[in-house]
Amino acid sequence: MMRQLGWFGSTGKRLGVGQLQVLTRMTKRMAGPITIHDYMKEVLINPISGYYSTGKDMFGAQGDYITSPEISPMFGEMVAIWIMSEWYKLGSPRPLQLVEFGPGRGTLMHDVLVVLKRFGLHGDDLSVQLIEVSEELSVKQKNKLCDGVSSNEEQSEDELYYKASTTSTGSPVFWYRHLSLVPKTFTVYLAHEFFDVLPIHKLHKTKDGWREILIDMDEGNGPHHLRYVLSNNPTPATKIFTEGEDTRECIEVSPDAAVLCKELATRIEEDGGIALIIDYGHNGVDTDTFRAFKNHKQHDPLCEPGTADLTADVDFDFLKKQVKEKLVTFGPVTQSSFLINMGMETRLHNLLKQCKPEEKKNLISGFRMLTEPKQMGEKFKFLAFYPAVVKDFLLKFPPAGFIRNTD
Repeated sequence: MMRQLGWFGSTGKRLGVGQLQVLTRMTKRMAGPITIHDYMKEVLINPISGYYSTGKDMFGAQGDYITSPEISPMFGEMVAIWIMSEWYKLGSPRPLQLVEFGPGRGTLMHDVLVVLKRFGLHGDDLSVQLIEVSEELSVKQKNKLCDGVSSNEEQSEDELYYKASTTSTGSPVFWYRHLSLVPKTFTVYLAHEFFDVLPIHKLHKTKDGWREILIDMDEGNGPHHLRYVLSNNPTPATKIFTEGEDTRECIEVSPDAAVLCKELATRIEEDGGIALIIDYGHNGVDTDTFRAFKNHKQHDPLCEPGTADLTADVDFDFLKKQVKEKLVTFGPVTQSSFLINMGMETRLHNLLKQCKPEEKKNLISGFRMLTEPKQMGEKFKFLAFYPAVVKDFLLKFPPAGFIRNTD
């Protein structure tokens, strides 16, 4: 018999009929409770009822959360300058392939492309590949990136992408469901608030060893249909991910993140390239971070699944361990440190000299939100991947935006 975890947060409110049917089928198919990993996959990317499939605009003031690129275009400008700096440093191979994971509305990529064009990198010198599983979001991304551009999106059945167009800066852009389908060549990879939504396993240390926190149907007569329970025995996840001397009582691990990092490591080692990961998270110290967001407020993850975003803080130390055999890493450094080191403060002062009073207010507010410690400046981190072959070179000429804390 599974033990209910009353201490681990509240149970969810009564589910909608469709959600209840899906989760009931899952628990029956699994002959019992399901992992938080499987729950997140179902709730976020189910093609019919998943959070990212509903057509809801989850970004901005009217959505559930706001991201850094939506706050100020200066954010994307700093990322673009970093790309240009490191691309030049590594020989500026052309054409440059840009890959972004989970591009949201496409705002970050849009702002990056605008700056790259100013540096003369556009048209056929650049190709854009977007990793996106949501058809609804891919439509928003195309509208943002290809505004005013008419294009034929049809393709032959043997093509690996599911959508193609041309950006407003004249570069080809393609949509894929998985990195493995993207052409292998020198690439700059961007992942902004992508790793935090990858499904996790939540593991808890007990007197009997590691056990996994699961989600089960609540068969009682109360107002709830879901509850947390603790596995009676070790699970595959506890056997795989609890090696070593981790002193934390609760850990969250993402096998999907591990697989993706290893794939990135192989591609960067064999074909060349760099990666920039931007997300909220920690360096292997935090524990209980699984939560949901709805209408800009923290929300019970078991309450009305499919109507709120599910997330967990990124363990950057875990990501670094996945690539240490093939790559050299820099960071994580705080968002505040990265943006200021990239010259965002100077950019702000230059903009303030040429804008109207109301625009000044918005620019200053955006800068503060992105860089102040009590807002997004400390919580968000930047981590960079490079081929191990350039380690000695980078020790002499460190990546822009990063201090010398390479591994």
